[in-house]
Amino acid sequence: MNGKPHKRFRWFWYLLALFVIVVFAFAPIGSVLLCGAIANAYGCKVAEGSVHPCIINGHDYGELLYSLGVMSWFMLVTIPGGLVAFASWLIFLILRRVAWRKRVSAGIPPPIPPPPATA
Repeated sequence: MNGKPHKRFRWFWYLLALFVIVVFAFAPIGSVLLCGAIANAYGCKVAEGSVHPCIINGHDYGELLYSLGVMSWFMLVTIPGGLVAFASWLIFLILRRVAWRKRVSAGIPPPIPPPPATA
């Protein structure tokens, strides 16, 4: 090549987007796990059919635990949505990586020039 060091591919934004996609897709599982952990720790009963009283430190948290448990139904939307977002992310990543590889192989500078160096 021309002896210049190669710029590395910027993975940070792609990995951040992947993290957001995974968190979105599996967020309802977190609410169900939290509901189960709280209910088991305090000996409460949780069901999707109705609200059961759950007294913790003198307050009834049955309605909150019921809501957390029923949020599992959001998985019907978030898991398929996450799969579509992941497929889109993967296609975009592959296309960008191939374009970057071609540009680096040909020695073409990036489309945005770096700022001038100040002395």
